[in-house]
Amino acid sequence: MGVTAAENNGARLPRQIPYIIGNEACERFSFYGMRNILVSFLTGSVLLAYLPLAEREGMAKEVFHSFVIGVYFFPLLGGWLSDRFFGKYNTIFWLSLLYCAGHACLAIFEHHRAGFYTGLLLIALGSGGIKPLVSAFVGDQFTQANKHLAKVVYDAFYWTINFGSFFASLLMPLLLNGFGPAVAFGVPGVLMFIATIIFRLGRDKYVNLPPSPADPDGFTNVVRTALRGGAQGSGPGTYVAMAGVALATSLLAGWALGGEAWPEKLGFVPTFCLALGAVLALGGIGTALQLERARGFHSDAAVDGVRALLRVLIVFAIVSPFWSLFDQKASTWVLQGKAMQIPHASWWWPSWLVKDAGQMQALNPLLVMLLIPFNNLVLYPALAKLGFKVTALRRMGFGIAFSGLAWVFAGVLQLSIDGGDPVSLAWQIAPYALLTFGEVLVSATGLEFAYSQSPSNMKGVIMSFWMLSVTFGNVWVLLTNAGVKSAGMQAMVASSGVSETAFLMFFFAGFAFVAALLFALYARRYPMQDHYRAG
Repeated sequence: MGVTAAENNGARLPRQIPYIIGNEACERFSFYGMRNILVSFLTGSVLLAYLPLAEREGMAKEVFHSFVIGVYFFPLLGGWLSDRFFGKYNTIFWLSLLYCAGHACLAIFEHHRAGFYTGLLLIALGSGGIKPLVSAFVGDQFTQANKHLAKVVYDAFYWTINFGSFFASLLMPLLLNGFGPAVAFGVPGVLMFIATIIFRLGRDKYVNLPPSPADPDGFTNVVRTALRGGAQGSGPGTYVAMAGVALATSLLAGWALGGEAWPEKLGFVPTFCLALGAVLALGGIGTALQLERARGFHSDAAVDGVRALLRVLIVFAIVSPFWSLFDQKASTWVLQGKAMQIPHASWWWPSWLVKDAGQMQALNPLLVMLLIPFNNLVLYPALAKLGFKVTALRRMGFGIAFSGLAWVFAGVLQLSIDGGDPVSLAWQIAPYALLTFGEVLVSATGLEFAYSQSPSNMKGVIMSFWMLSVTFGNVWVLLTNAGVKSAGMQAMVASSGVSETAFLMFFFAGFAFVAALLFALYARRYPMQDHYRAG
């Protein structure tokens, strides 16, 4: 039965939402505070002193993107623990304590490589583990009666994330340069501890949905039955899935054995993610090929639910190139900014505040806070009046395309830098604006899309797969940076007449445009779902 207009008008925002929003603001400050100074710290730290000076920037980028890969891989673990054992609230709380311990390690072990990297691992585990659960936990607080308020809260949720990120991006480089890494990494740790306390204070007010009991019609059981072929036995889908396992095993064996046949720059993290991708991709294709064989063994609703989830995973896969562009603003763009001139002599430049190229990252959350209300109050209503329906999938597709435009602009700036021309750091405002507009269209929309498309017993897991698309986006960065070092790619770069950095910038722009085209083609026939709880 639908929700009436009267019910909509009388619906109220759940009173527990401010605790979640406050927790998220502090947690995001802590995460972006350490994340946005990580590359700058590593390039000048004793942790990379064993490398030649020319190789430190490359290794700092590798450490950074490996860390981000971990952050967005561990949502799989957090989603599984939540859905099957502890529930969202308990999983968020206990992983938050590990998160706090990780921050402490960064502040204490600034000169000790093993201790510092242990801190990064704990932060990746804590931040990644809670990442899909907090956004799904927000959705749990709503019912069909007030679900129309969920979009408002998700936008506010995303706005708050960027509120914390803005101040972290602006202040942490100043603390790093003025007070050293112990303070710069310690302050985010204090904010994470405050975030945990705020979240704990709302414990008696939350809607706590219990973990899902073992379900014979659950996602993995349906997939297992389909791949075994049901009553008909093994089929083509079975062999496709087996090929995925064989490919994954070969990749891991190649890394373990090494030698001349294995790329020197391809380490364990990207290799493991490639192996996981092979299992997921070919396993998903195999399941789709013979999913109907699971009917009769499982309910029709369960089989149809698995098919719906497979469609969602295709959306997530096509979105992953966006993240390969977005996350490089904290690595590639920071390093580019350090080669540009800060326009301190210009009257309009806030020299009293912006003293480091890394602070340009503050533009991203600042613009997000401006663009979310602008889009909702001005842009989307104006487009609707012109007859253009602004659907979630259309927003995401255009967002990917705008990220490509941002990288075209960044590549043009790099050409000027390589040509020896003095380039003002202020020019980075344009690519940041384009990338941020793309982010609002993709990421803020994706949170609500992921929740609404997943059945109730798999919301934590499907949100984890949304996060996993970020992991694969960062894997593409590591693979591209490793591949460009090969003799063949070096020859191609040399023949292009541009520097390696500029070549890669234009390459990533093209990568985004291809993804946007594929997304548009797939979105035209995607069947939207509605999986908010009834009440």
